[in-house]
Amino acid sequence: MYLKKPLWSEGVEKQMESETETAAATAVGELANSLKQQRVQREITLALRTGLRDARAEFSFLRVRGLRSLLKILRSVAESDSTIHFFCQSQSVPELQVVPVLFQHSFKEDSVDERVTSLDHIFTVDPMRVTSPSTDAEVALALRVLEGCCLLHRESAILAHKHKAIKILMNILSTRGALEQGACLDALTSLMLDSSANQLDFEACNGIEEVAELIRDKQVDENLRLRCGEFLLLLIGHVNGRQLSPMATIHEDIRRLLGEKSASLIWAASQFGSTLNPEERLMALHIQARRVLESLDLY
Repeated sequence: MYLKKPLWSEGVEKQMESETETAAATAVGELANSLKQQRVQREITLALRTGLRDARAEFSFLRVRGLRSLLKILRSVAESDSTIHFFCQSQSVPELQVVPVLFQHSFKEDSVDERVTSLDHIFTVDPMRVTSPSTDAEVALALRVLEGCCLLHRESAILAHKHKAIKILMNILSTRGALEQGACLDALTSLMLDSSANQLDFEACNGIEEVAELIRDKQVDENLRLRCGEFLLLLIGHVNGRQLSPMATIHEDIRRLLGEKSASLIWAASQFGSTLNPEERLMALHIQARRVLESLDLY
């Protein structure tokens, strides 16, 4: 029996075919996107494992290689929200956590037990394990890695607090060279953002006094003094208006340490417009820091 197709059936069939093709294309797209995300997650995990393996090494040159690899990973991760999400997920896995490795190796002080005090180990079966001390380049790189971790993953600042990060960084700021001191100021800023615990530690370590001493000292490298000015501007701008902040008395501290004129300039300069794009904000920050420096040099 032959039935003639109704006139309306052609449109319905074409619509069904179109919907089928669209659904298939959507499914294929979702599958491709899922596979891409899995690949990116595997690459991040593998890169972290490789970088952390070198960062745990006994020799400083190997740790430097690992830190450079980790810093490269952080820069790549920061390019998209999805990769940042994968990195944050990875930091919940203890063996992939970056911050503890930094404090256990690159920021670790030489203890008396680890120093070679005798040659008795030469005549024993088990060789003595000797770890080379951290070089200036290693410490500076480790500080950059710490800064990146705290900016991308806020829980890293909490983890750093457990390792007494502020106390260790303040020691670096007061004893190391200009290269490490500049990186240390940036790391301190990232550690204290929205972290009351780290802010309290900074206050307990007399952090404002340490920074003020550097910025007042005309024998210190000018670039480092500028970095100190930028640090104070960012710090004031962050805690301004927060009466319950652990650093609510920072205005009075800066006025006492740097004088009324410089303190007023820092307070006013820290209010530069938030509508500026990142490049304009960075330029404005640099200009205001130089003005703060000039106000101090007038005395």
